Amino acid sequence: MADCCQNKACDLEKMPKAQSRVLWIVLAINLVMFFVEMTAGIVADSVSLTGDSLDMLGDSLAYASSLYVINMGLRAKARSAMFKSALMLGSAGVVLARAIYRTVYPVTPEVTLMGAIGVLALVANATCLYMLTRHKNDDVNMSSVWLCSRNDIIANVSVIAATILVFFTGTSWPDLIVGLGITVLFASSAVKVARESVASLKSESVTSVRTTRVS
Repeated sequence: MADCCQNKACDLEKMPKAQSRVLWIVLAINLVMFFVEMTAGIVADSVSLTGDSLDMLGDSLAYASSLYVINMGLRAKARSAMFKSALMLGSAGVVLARAIYRTVYPVTPEVTLMGAIGVLALVANATCLYMLTRHKNDDVNMSSVWLCSRNDIIANVSVIAATILVFFTGTSWPDLIVGLGITVLFASSAVKVARESVASLKSESVTSVRTTRVS
């Protein structure tokens, strides 16, 4: 029994190290892809590609926040998740504003560049999601970063679909519609992460009160 408990303690000690290693890798991938996608999005005049690049930046900041609290308690991790929620909501607002602007001043995106970068981003995010999946149930901190990565995959597939539709229709509407879809995805995920964070904070508060009463 003692050996079992000792093994569990060792596993818990190893967990932050494993999480940290994964987070550093996905942080680097997302930072590189932010600059690549933002540049390509501006050159190609693509709302969806620009929106996806902002998601990459938001994820980079989210991963950095996760690394900061990785050895801290539940309250710090829940607050970090709230920070990620705010980032997703902010990204939604930026993409929505750009989509509205392009609705008023439409420009047909350059599909070759848009499609190539969309595929590259999909490969990068699929790699990140694969690495994060084994840690998604560790705690609210890792759960929130996994959700960010899952959203990236959905956004990437949508960008590729928009590229195909822009090519066949010759209009910017598919790009604008996907950009608005990414906005909705960001906003809904932000709400979900915020709710989980609040629930974790409440749970931690109840546990603290009970511990104080017992003491």
